[in-house]
Amino acid sequence: MIPGMSEWGIALIAAGSAILGSIVTGFFAWKAGHRQAAAAEAAGQAQAAALISTVQATLDEQRRARALDHRREVYSQLIDICNRRRHAVGPDGDETVVSPYDVEAVLSRVALEGPANVVQAAREFVRGAEGFSDFWDTEDDYISAARQALSMP
Repeated sequence: MIPGMSEWGIALIAAGSAILGSIVTGFFAWKAGHRQAAAAEAAGQAQAAALISTVQATLDEQRRARALDHRREVYSQLIDICNRRRHAVGPDGDETVVSPYDVEAVLSRVALEGPANVVQAAREFVRGAEGFSDFWDTEDDYISAARQALSMP
C-alpha cells in the first residue's frame, strides 16, 4: 500500500483507471468501426458502379443488335421486292405486279438506314431490277455493300 493512501483512494484510482481504459478502448474501437464502415461504403459504391457499367454495356449491345436486325430486315426487303418486280411473282408464288411505288418505298427505308455506299448500291440494284442495267451484278454489289454495313461495329 502507498503510504498515506486509504483503501478508498486506491479503489478510486483503480476504478478511474478502469474507466479511462474503457473509454480509450471504446474510442479506438469506434474509430476502427468508422474506418470499416467507410471502407465498406466505398467498396459498395465501386461494386454498384461496376454493376451499372455492366448493365449499360449489355443494354448498348442489345440496342446495337436490334438496330442491326432492323437494318438487315430493311436490306432484305429490297432484295425481295426487286426480285418480285423483276420476275413479277408475289410472295406466295402468284403472279403479281409490284408497283414502282412499292419499290421506292423500300428504297426510301434503305436510304434512311444508310450508309451512303449501301444506298448507292441499292439504287443501282433497283435500276437492275427494272432492266436498266445488269441485274445480277447490281444485286451482288448491293449484297456486298449490305454485308459490309452489317458487319461494321
